[in-house]
Amino acid sequence: MASSENSRLSVALVDVTPSHQVEFVTLATAFEALLIRKNYGRATMVRDEAAPHRYYAVRHWNDAASAEQCHADPEVQELTAKLYAIARVTHVVNGVRKRDPLRLHLDDRRSARLEADRRLGFERRVNNIERPTGSERRSRKERRMGPRRLKEHVGVDLVGAARRARENADAAYSHFKVGAALETADGTVITGCNIENATYGLTICAERVAMYKALSDGHRAFSRIAIVADTEAPTPPCGACRQILWEFGGNIEVTLANLKTETGTHRLKDLLPLPFDARLL
Repeated sequence: MASSENSRLSVALVDVTPSHQVEFVTLATAFEALLIRKNYGRATMVRDEAAPHRYYAVRHWNDAASAEQCHADPEVQELTAKLYAIARVTHVVNGVRKRDPLRLHLDDRRSARLEADRRLGFERRVNNIERPTGSERRSRKERRMGPRRLKEHVGVDLVGAARRARENADAAYSHFKVGAALETADGTVITGCNIENATYGLTICAERVAMYKALSDGHRAFSRIAIVADTEAPTPPCGACRQILWEFGGNIEVTLANLKTETGTHRLKDLLPLPFDARLL
């Protein structure tokens, strides 16, 4: 940015549940005010004219350190958790994330292929990009990867991460291996697998392993989780896992899959319709 060599820019695509528009605007306004009040930077929310429930969240950070402080701020984490309960957030530009060589390869692949939405037309007008023709237009490999196709692409990658995690399961007693992949608010993917014990009662499910790993790494806001087992029918999380996912993840998206295909996608509130949480204490 021209104003400062140290400033950073982040952009996220936000698809809001139609019945939560008013709540979303309230959260967005509170977040903008918080950034200014704590001198992290400033935020702007732009509505997509072609999609009434889609917004572009643009965050101008004072510097990378301000962004890190903001992400660790309990007030911000509380607002983010509420946002993920009513909207799907796709991170398009992250100008503050440090490159992590241990980050899952699938996440690097996703970021590398991400491009702007064709509806906006900015790239075409500025660079005079011509329409593809002939074999280039027919080639699937050459097709653009805009946000409208991102949801499906990201889902496949998350399920793939869960399938790979399943291979590490220690299921010596049940022989029932499960893998889970949990996506955090900043797009990080944390995986887990079930670990069994001779006393049985100390066995822990893949979903809780993934959540506890994420929490121990400092993550506090989550968007979705994929769960994979070698079954024909959907294998939903057990009651204990549903409670833990709700406690720390809220109404996240839960994708179920086997070794070949996805078997269902649900919101956690549908799997745990009457949850017990801090509101009842």
